[in-house]
Amino acid sequence: MSSILLFLSALLPIGMWWLLRQGVMSKPWLEQGVVEGLPGPPPTSAAKVGLGVFLAVIGSLFALFISAYAVRMQMPDWRDVPLPNILWLNSGMLLLSSIALQGARNAARDGDAMALKIGLLAAGVTALAFVSGQLLAWRQLTGNGYLLTSNSANAFFYVLTGIHGLHVLGGLAVLGRTTAAAWRGRLSERLKLSVELCAIYWHFLLVVWLILLSILAGWAGSFVEICRQLLT
Repeated sequence: MSSILLFLSALLPIGMWWLLRQGVMSKPWLEQGVVEGLPGPPPTSAAKVGLGVFLAVIGSLFALFISAYAVRMQMPDWRDVPLPNILWLNSGMLLLSSIALQGARNAARDGDAMALKIGLLAAGVTALAFVSGQLLAWRQLTGNGYLLTSNSANAFFYVLTGIHGLHVLGGLAVLGRTTAAAWRGRLSERLKLSVELCAIYWHFLLVVWLILLSILAGWAGSFVEICRQLLT
């Protein structure tokens, strides 16, 4: 239960910030009169709202798995899985991918087509490196005898990292289409929106991965225990 609360508390500020940026929390019924000629925030895109709902569903899915993980690890037959060192390199690749997509997002906003193309390519390459590294981590674990059916901890490791990897692959499919559109066409508003959605999705996946990594490494439990001791 502590792990799921930690996960949700990490996602809540991000969700609130995103809603405020989209103007969803505004109260138009309290506005009086009509002021013309003044710039205002753009209307919330249906695609952005759809992405927000989709991310909420994904977050709930991971929260359920993390909750099950927290309950199952209390059983006496639980054996922790040693994390392969390559996971730290993989984390760096996903971080670089997120940074590159943010750069592409800024380039699209500024109308810099070349920087946009470079950012999208860099994000795709580093994301592929992340997925390849995750597969290599699986291979190292299975080679050392940590098979899927050997222990519940092994199964949870493969399930959590596998589901996250599938979401990265899904994002790569959309990113590939966006990159192809950027290279063959002009910088349209539709392309800018696609880049922005990819960046938001990538930032979300990065946050989810860092939370998963902290839980798999045991940092989350230690952090919760320290907070509990401080409060008592």
